[in-house]
Amino acid sequence: MMASSYSAKDEDGHITVTGPGGAALRSKKPENTAFKQQRLPAWQPILTAGTVLPAFFIIGLIFIPIGIGLFVTSNNIREFEIDYTGVDESSPCFNCSQNFSWNSTRPCTCSIPFSLEHSYENNVFMYYGLSNFYQNHRRYVKSRDDSQLNGHLGSLKPSKECEPYAKHDNKPIAPCGAIANSMFNDTLELFYNDPNGTKVLIPLRATGIAWWTDKHVKFGNPGDGLNLTAEFQGTTKPVNWRKPVYELDSDPLNNGFINEDFIVWMRTAALPTFRKLYRIISRRDNMVPTLLRGNYTLEVVYNYPVRSFEGRKRMILSTISWMGGKNPFLGIAYITVGSVCFFLGVVLLIIHHKYGNRNNSADISN
Repeated sequence: MMASSYSAKDEDGHITVTGPGGAALRSKKPENTAFKQQRLPAWQPILTAGTVLPAFFIIGLIFIPIGIGLFVTSNNIREFEIDYTGVDESSPCFNCSQNFSWNSTRPCTCSIPFSLEHSYENNVFMYYGLSNFYQNHRRYVKSRDDSQLNGHLGSLKPSKECEPYAKHDNKPIAPCGAIANSMFNDTLELFYNDPNGTKVLIPLRATGIAWWTDKHVKFGNPGDGLNLTAEFQGTTKPVNWRKPVYELDSDPLNNGFINEDFIVWMRTAALPTFRKLYRIISRRDNMVPTLLRGNYTLEVVYNYPVRSFEGRKRMILSTISWMGGKNPFLGIAYITVGSVCFFLGVVLLIIHHKYGNRNNSADISN
């Protein structure tokens, strides 16, 4: 019986094993390096009362003032909301919600009076809000053709992702897909009722409501955009639309695929209750508020049915601040985290003061 022998090399950690017949065999032992033998230098923090307690107090003292500032700023933002779904019989839009559907040929109009208790300074943003509308559904989100929306030559032919809203009457739909087909199309107008009883139309700006990158990068009209009727020849409008895409606006810079109402709608919401920017009320005089305190009327051309899926519709008027729109959650979160850290710091300080001075060097008997 032949025995094998080995010789170790401490320099590199390799072990040479001599097998039968004197053949040298290499073992699987890792090399004797700092990385493979896990001897790399490491740093591990040592948590003591002198480091943990100041950290808790510093976090509390920083987060609480920031949270108070955010909360106060959010509360200073003016916001007014009207639900015009027309569910209640007393609602001015009740008849419209009962008798209206996608196939209605004549739009329904309703007027909703309301009053503002405070004047609105600076620019005012008008939003439309929808509830119980799941724009985040997987098949809904995929139902679009980004190549078509970008205006690439020859891209008006829809992709398979747009099915079943890709073709109608053997013509390609432009824009195709379920997102475009369900575009919000209510018309909202705002009037101020002055003390003399005259209704003054509030001018609403329809541009500047979409992301710059969306309008100038992601969306574009086919061709040179000068004659959209000719560019979209051979296509048809989405099934639920009342007019084709090249008639969305009379302004050539806000028409077709670059219409900002359309672009805003195509940016899908993450939650079933959401709001989207509809119009901007620009401040014209620095000495006069944008919206005066008083009585107003919201004129709604009711084109968008929501009763079939138990949805709700609302109009929101809001100002903004340096932190954006009204959102008290961020301030509350900062105050909560800061308060919890400060409270834990006090508790740990009491525990350390009470038990930290004990003599832990007692002899241990063998």
